[in-house]
Amino acid sequence: MQCRFCKTELKHVFIDLVNSPASNSFLSREQLNEPETFFPLKVFTCHKCFLVQVDEYQKSDAIFNSDYVYFSSYSTTWLNHAREYTNKMVARFGFNSNSQVIEIASNDGYLLQYFHQQQIPVLGIEPTANTAKVAMEKGIKSIVDFFGVRLATELRQKNIQADLLLGNNVLAHVPDIVDFVKGLKLALKPQGVITMEFPHLMQLVENNQFDTIYHEHFSYLSFSTVERIFAAQGLEIFDVEELPTHGGSLRIYGKHTEDTSNAIGKAVEQLLQKEESKGMNTLAYYDNFQQKALKVKLDLTELLVKLKREQATVAAYGAAAKGNTLLNYCGIKSDLIDFVVDANPHKQGKWLPASHIPVVNEAHLKQTKPQYVIILPWNLKDEITRQLAYIKEWGGRFIIPIPKVEIV
Repeated sequence: MQCRFCKTELKHVFIDLVNSPASNSFLSREQLNEPETFFPLKVFTCHKCFLVQVDEYQKSDAIFNSDYVYFSSYSTTWLNHAREYTNKMVARFGFNSNSQVIEIASNDGYLLQYFHQQQIPVLGIEPTANTAKVAMEKGIKSIVDFFGVRLATELRQKNIQADLLLGNNVLAHVPDIVDFVKGLKLALKPQGVITMEFPHLMQLVENNQFDTIYHEHFSYLSFSTVERIFAAQGLEIFDVEELPTHGGSLRIYGKHTEDTSNAIGKAVEQLLQKEESKGMNTLAYYDNFQQKALKVKLDLTELLVKLKREQATVAAYGAAAKGNTLLNYCGIKSDLIDFVVDANPHKQGKWLPASHIPVVNEAHLKQTKPQYVIILPWNLKDEITRQLAYIKEWGGRFIIPIPKVEIV
């Protein structure tokens, strides 16, 4: 396997999470009795450019299809994040009715709706037809397609380019990151601005967030590696922010290298130095991650077996992809967790891949009153513990699995 950026032969294994089904594939009742397909989930570190990556074991068009069940609008935290972002971009760059905002991986219009409400022209690019349909019902013009050089060229031929070109949690999801960034260059107006948000590899390593590794995430990104990938395509990062979302993310601001309208801010050099001081450009930084993940596996399975012996009832909340990685790596199935609650009706009535834990609505939680609830999307633990605070009425407690197993 070669590095998808610098084409160096990959030898250093960052972590091997063993074979796993696609983390965002949910099973119908009929599929429960059918064979499941499992894919390797081995992650490599490039010793030359330090891009951390999985091979494309599962093709992106098989992941992001019309059965895709992730709808961004079901998280109030994420909606608030999108609204705040919109207001910040308008205030900082002065976007108005003469501007063009294009979002890549626009999902169900969760973000573009806020630009639309301010009469700023928007265009969504989203490969999953079912989520794009919801966006279009909100009045969000959308193209159902994957983004890259081909689509960017087609848009440019139609004189469609962006004053603001944005993508939240998409940069890590593309198998050909070079083609994707080349497309950004083509789709951006001469003085346009790019913003991309993605989970920060530094947070993944230092907070043991191994469950954010799954087939849908092809790359795990440091700031220094992203800066090199952008520079190779004639794009320059002029600002960066560290965000709390998804357990610790970066928001980068990019522009054409030849564009001098936005000066490079101090935060860029500060973060590059921070990563260098931590050793992120050395292989030693990525050693021993497997052992950290194994400790969570042993601690969580030990706890669940102990609770099962005590005849305690255990449920989970949030049928998130990260939860599937955690459960399948730990070998946890429906004999240890009774059910998982999710607010998304598109997931309810289905079963998690491999573990075969049923997905139910919140009313089932209130009815059955489990003694313990594992919060699988731990990045939303504050929102979820507030929402489910009523479990204290029957003595219920929460289990947080990452970065270490704890009962709260």
